[in-house]
Amino acid sequence: MLDVTVIEDPEAAAVSLDPIRARLLAELAAGPASAAMLAGKVGLPRQKVNYHLKALERHGLVELAGERRKGNVTERLMRATAASYVISPLALAAVQPDPDRFRDQLSARWLLALGARLVRDVGSLITGAAKARKGLATYALDGEVRFASAADRAAFIQELTAGVGALIHKYDAPDAEGGRDHRIVVAVHPTLKPPQDPELVEHPELTES
Repeated sequence: MLDVTVIEDPEAAAVSLDPIRARLLAELAAGPASAAMLAGKVGLPRQKVNYHLKALERHGLVELAGERRKGNVTERLMRATAASYVISPLALAAVQPDPDRFRDQLSARWLLALGARLVRDVGSLITGAAKARKGLATYALDGEVRFASAADRAAFIQELTAGVGALIHKYDAPDAEGGRDHRIVVAVHPTLKPPQDPELVEHPELTES
């Protein structure tokens, strides 16, 4: 099972977004199960579960893990093909974000368009590398920083832009034979706070020790 896979096909995306099928995918990501085993967990008849499993299997979201005899019946044990799934903007190709339509380094929407392109491009690279049975050289850096003021944030972004720009200028070799172009995306955005428990918001005394 893959840790994460990218859904590029619109029909597969629609199948995965169905609430019942998404629940089945979550159950099967935890381990192989038959339609009968899943029926009790999701509260549906086995025949209905089978119907949904076949739809998921047609689009490569689940696969056969094995079979077992149970009385006079042979049960198919299914498993998810990945622990998690990401839907690529290619699934909505006609309306996918295009960061080349406008460029604004301080726009959150432009950042979102860049993020969507990152998912699309890396997803396609993963798919291609898997088909060719080759590795894929990538790198990512993830971290957090707390700025004391907006002025500090602005100074950080200025230094970051200058530093990354200097590295690009140093290593860029546009005329190198056999070289390969690489895309660099650097993003800075506020950290998203985890959702608060409504009970604790309504009764703050519950958080007191």
